[in-house]
Order: sequence, then C-alpha cells, then structure tokens
Amino acid sequence: MSQVDQGGPVGGEPEPDYPYSAASDMSGGPGGSGDISAILATNLTSIEAEAIRGLRTRVMAQHVREGRRALAICTPHADAGCTFVASNLALAVAQIGVKTVLVDADLRTPSVAGIFGLPPHAPGLADYLADTSLRPEEIVNSEVAPNLSVLASGSPHSNPQELLSGDRFRTIVNELLREFELTIFDTTPANSCTDAQRVATVAGYSLIVARKHKTFVGDVSTLSKLLRADKSVIVGTVLNDY
Repeated sequence: MSQVDQGGPVGGEPEPDYPYSAASDMSGGPGGSGDISAILATNLTSIEAEAIRGLRTRVMAQHVREGRRALAICTPHADAGCTFVASNLALAVAQIGVKTVLVDADLRTPSVAGIFGLPPHAPGLADYLADTSLRPEEIVNSEVAPNLSVLASGSPHSNPQELLSGDRFRTIVNELLREFELTIFDTTPANSCTDAQRVATVAGYSLIVARKHKTFVGDVSTLSKLLRADKSVIVGTVLNDY
C-alpha cells in the first residue's frame, strides 16, 4: 500500500500484495451512472480511454491469456466506480475481438442495463436464478456491441443473497465460461452485504476498485482478506480518480 495511515483515504496508487497490479488512474462518472459511450465510443483519445486500454492490456496479458475466463469487479463501498470499470473494461476487451459477456450481479442497485440501453427490469440474472424454467439463452442479450453480450440483473428480488447462494448461480456461471472467452461480473459494494464475496468465489478471480481520496486503505485491506478467505484470487486493483 502507499504510505498513508490505515485509517485514511487512499491518495496514491495502491500497491497491495497481489499476484500482479492492474492499477490505473481513471476519471469518469461515479460507478453505475457514467455514460459508457463517452469513454470508449466517442472519445477514444481521452486520458480515461487510454487508462482503460492500459487496464485491458494487463488483464489480457496476465489473466485471459493464462486461461482464466472469469473476473469479478469488487469494491468496498458505493461510488468507487465498480460499474464504470466493469462496463468499460468489458467493452474494451470486446473491441479487440475477445468474445465477452458482462454480467450485472449487483441485484440490489443494478445499473448495467441502463448504461447499455436495455429495458429496465428486462429478464435477467435474478429471473433465471428464481425461475428454473428459464434458460441462459433467454436472458443473455447478445451482441449489444460487437463481441459483447450483456446479462442484466433482471427483476427486483426480495433476497438477492439467497439467489446468488443457490446452485443455479454456479450453473449459469459455468455455462457462460463455456460460451465466452471472458465473463466480467459487476458486483454490489462489499460493505453493504456479502453478495460480492459469493460472486467472486464462484468466478474464482477478482479485481478491486478503489476511489482516490475516498476509499480507505483499511477498507481495501479488509475486502482483500475477505476475498482471499473465500478462495477468490485477487488479480489487482484499480484506482479511480474522479
């Protein structure tokens, strides 16, 4: 970690003891509310787009090309930019020809559908987990962009943790891993529930997102310990700069 007090916010690039560091400084709207097209479709020469491409390079070189096909994007708290990173990274990887699916596994405060112009509460992950008659191909939105499919969160559910803890979640993850070269999961902030830990455990690999001058070093450390305890390999950290 950078030389800051454990109770203070991160002010520089975090350097936790991960297998490798995928840290990048990125600017953009708070997680979940940013316009994806403003970064990777209409502003390809911006500093933010360059940072996303840098993150893509590291993920491809040291994750995907090692045969790892899933990645849960996790954060200690809301407004760190988890959805921003997950969405932009998924689109960036798809842009170089990698068959990718972005899964909105934040069943409490979902926002991926809105970012990609999908109908709100269209059939999605929660519906599949609650309804055994649904099949994966009925809920995955194919080719939202070239090489990019999106699985939205679906209809609101009273107990998201119960849905994610069931066998059907692991089943659909296995289906996605067979169908796509990379599956990226957006997750719920870890300080509000244990949903992200469950998703990261099933995915097997996780990337932590922190926000400059807002995320506390201790929160990142706590989240990393929880993820490791749940057998999720942390591949790196991203520092967002708003």
